[in-house]
Amino acid sequence: MAPSEKLVVSWAQLDRLVEQLAERVGGEYDVLLAITRGALVPAGMLAYRLGLRNIVVAAVAFYDDAGQPADRPTFLQFPSDPLLRGRRVLIVDEVWDTGTTIQAVIDRVRIAGGHPTTAVLHYKPTHSRVPSVPDHCVVETDAWVVYPFKAGR
Repeated sequence: MAPSEKLVVSWAQLDRLVEQLAERVGGEYDVLLAITRGALVPAGMLAYRLGLRNIVVAAVAFYDDAGQPADRPTFLQFPSDPLLRGRRVLIVDEVWDTGTTIQAVIDRVRIAGGHPTTAVLHYKPTHSRVPSVPDHCVVETDAWVVYPFKAGR
């Protein structure tokens, strides 16, 4: 798909994507960490499919008010270290674009003593600016992905 194209995801398609992601990640996790805001809906859907009740949130801003990338992330909210220490942490985001946000979360989980695994619905390998890749993804694309839960769809 060309980079300028939009990939519009319906609610039914989102459900199928989450189902596929659940099959790929399995259920061997102690805690699910959702990255706000985009991952809240798919992470909740995934938690139901995996039978996970221990859900925490990382609120991370990597863009300024004008939508331009910042030099470093601002953690608006992050689980305390004891919630992650020694735990198998499934980090969920809806899309891995540059990868900088999820990489910052991975680093914080490791610093807290957790064992991170990443899972995303969409991965944009040509956009990624970090050396790592998602542990689990459903679709690789260069398109702008529009999810049904985002305003202005």
